[in-house]
Amino acid sequence: MPAGCLLYYITDRTAFSGDESSRRRRLLDKIAEAARAGVDYIQLREKGLTTRELESLAREAIRVIRESREPAHGPRRTALLINSRTDVALAVQADGVHLRSDDVPPQEIRAIWENCGVGTLARDLSPRNPLVGVSCHSPAEVAQAAANGATFGVFGPVFEKKNALGAKLAGLELLYQACQEKIPVLALGGITLANSHSCVEAGAAGIAAIRLFQENDIAEVAHRLRQRT
Repeated sequence: MPAGCLLYYITDRTAFSGDESSRRRRLLDKIAEAARAGVDYIQLREKGLTTRELESLAREAIRVIRESREPAHGPRRTALLINSRTDVALAVQADGVHLRSDDVPPQEIRAIWENCGVGTLARDLSPRNPLVGVSCHSPAEVAQAAANGATFGVFGPVFEKKNALGAKLAGLELLYQACQEKIPVLALGGITLANSHSCVEAGAAGIAAIRLFQENDIAEVAHRLRQRT
């Protein structure tokens, strides 16, 4: 697997045991671990939170990412994307947003980003060119995301959809077709160390996952994903 393989950790605090406070602490520990391991992107995908709670968690996530960066990684920096909430992303100065397949188009996000905070500090502090990831479930959706100015697409489920037995899987052939578009495509859905190489062979620019990162030592996972051939 090439050293340039992109890695995308998608968070899920509800997978941790304990009360909300302990889940939050464990999630932030995992985010710090991912940043130390040089994971490229982290999507804060935390449902069931109020806007204030999500904003507070996002600020903490940004803080631990900054504090956990390893100088040895050089230019590799972990970027934080907020799931579907452009307002929160802007408020906390995140690197961008991740959109559902049925969400607003990426160019609308960029227009909001460009025009927000005129006359305030928000526009100066937020990244000028946000990262915009888009969830895609077919090659046609990847093509649309590319046409609409997405930074990258996340395509799946390739092998498995969590908590959805019997759900229609995309498979490697459709992943291959999706990867012919003009944006990087990351494979999602039941990705393991054993099957990850087949995704890259199909053309995927990287791997997106919840459990692969959250349930394992992220540094070891990142090393193996980037070094396997």
